[in-house]
Amino acid sequence: MARALITGIAGQDGSYLAERLLADGYEVIGFDLAASASEARNLIGIADQIEYIEGDLLAVGSLRSAIAASGADEIYHLAAPTFVPDSWEDPSSTMAAIVGSTSEVLAAALEASARPKVWFSASAEVFGDTDVSPQNEDSAMRPRSPYGVAKLAALGLVRTMREHHGLFACGGILYNHESPRRPPHFLPRKVTRGAAAIALGQQDELVLGDLTAVRDWSDARDIVGAIVLAVRAEQPSDYVLASGQGRTVGELVEAAFAAAGISDRVEDSIRVDPAFVRPPESIAPIGDPSRAEQELGWKRAFSFEQMIAEMVEADLADLRSSS
Repeated sequence: MARALITGIAGQDGSYLAERLLADGYEVIGFDLAASASEARNLIGIADQIEYIEGDLLAVGSLRSAIAASGADEIYHLAAPTFVPDSWEDPSSTMAAIVGSTSEVLAAALEASARPKVWFSASAEVFGDTDVSPQNEDSAMRPRSPYGVAKLAALGLVRTMREHHGLFACGGILYNHESPRRPPHFLPRKVTRGAAAIALGQQDELVLGDLTAVRDWSDARDIVGAIVLAVRAEQPSDYVLASGQGRTVGELVEAAFAAAGISDRVEDSIRVDPAFVRPPESIAPIGDPSRAEQELGWKRAFSFEQMIAEMVEADLADLRSSS
């Protein structure tokens, strides 16, 4: 029976990945900040099926020790700060949490008697001020945030250790991906929860920024499916994981309001606050998933509309239960 260690197991991607690997017959070990698996909302359904290690990426050596003790055949390094604006407030912690933890994962993999396969989740933030859209694995990477810089440095470390040591290490350049497990401070969840609240009469308006801003949104379960395929491939590589289609924030709003049954209220319920409007991007952040599709046979199973509808449904249920 294969053993997998997942960092950030209590998060959106980590919990979906844990469920997928358990269904495939794996033994799963989780590493996260929660005191126990039973205290993590996303893990309630599988808490008794996994081994769990409470840990902090900023506690130097703790992740390396956890990997050494785990006997894992596969390591999925998903844990990292995820809210990009926070990286401007504390770039040193961002670098330590992302680059430092990735170096610990790679060092632990090299030290193991039977080297485990390693997956590292990077971000489309590595591209930043790139010069082409859509972006692929070879596009210019010019990050414009401390978060993007840290993810690019960690991705470079993965590539370097793979080439120098022959380590089976894959890097994923992940574009926006969502689900009902997405925290509420992220834009798509803010929109779906706002639509649900307006539909239930719990709020009158939803305040947003630029409705013309473009993003490439996928379902988190599809992204997790690609991660599994990459780790099970014959050779390690890096992959852009995205839908390949850009959608505006306005389209996101329309999909959420339609799912909530209030399409006719979009115009009256949305207020644009100039304080939330960022300077327009000269290059649309859209990913080209061709390599993953061709080399891994990756196919997405969930449409944008289905993903948003499931998020709205979950928010409606949550808001009803708490009212």
